[in-house]
Amino acid sequence: MDRAAVKPRLILWGVGTPRTMRAQWILQELGLEYERRPIGSRTGETQRPEYVRLNPREKIPLLQDGDLVLAESAAIVTYLGETYGGSRGSVPPVGTPERAAYYEWCFFTMTELDATTLYIVRKHVGLKEVYGEAPNAVRAAFEGFEKQIRVAHLKLADGRPFILGDTFTGADILLTTCIVSGHGHKLKLSPLLLDYMNRNTAREAYQRALKANRRN
Repeated sequence: MDRAAVKPRLILWGVGTPRTMRAQWILQELGLEYERRPIGSRTGETQRPEYVRLNPREKIPLLQDGDLVLAESAAIVTYLGETYGGSRGSVPPVGTPERAAYYEWCFFTMTELDATTLYIVRKHVGLKEVYGEAPNAVRAAFEGFEKQIRVAHLKLADGRPFILGDTFTGADILLTTCIVSGHGHKLKLSPLLLDYMNRNTAREAYQRALKANRRN
């Protein structure tokens, strides 16, 4: 039986961050029914016993699909795209060059753009009252993001609409959310990257996800 034809009991924990936005977005792209659990970071909600039993990391987002409990936004995007995406191409088939490129862009985005640059800015600019100020680290993070995002510019410069070519995939969800965050911090982005961002954020699924990613 095609799993996409069965309405699963999907539960998504978490709202209000770029990482929860990724999970909301793929769910909306695939038109899946799911239950929202709108808990937030630094609210104490991720430390509640019920949630800690599900995710000892005490982070969001978190996906439940029946007995499966899955954390990490890139893993959630990939799992949902592969499991419920059908012919949409949200995740390329296993064993293909396109799948290898998908992994490359996911890992690149999550390390070079998210964890080692944007998250540093998030901690020491957006949440400096919690983590303290670190101007040298922030400056290095800004420079690192602007250097690494040029790789995406070079890939898109051949005229392809999406990072892997003609098909919108989960890699575009991860990359676009990072570009949106960089744009919000007024980092330097080429017109090509801004056009890519604007086209992806104009998608109906993205707009629905924006609403779903709000607390209320």
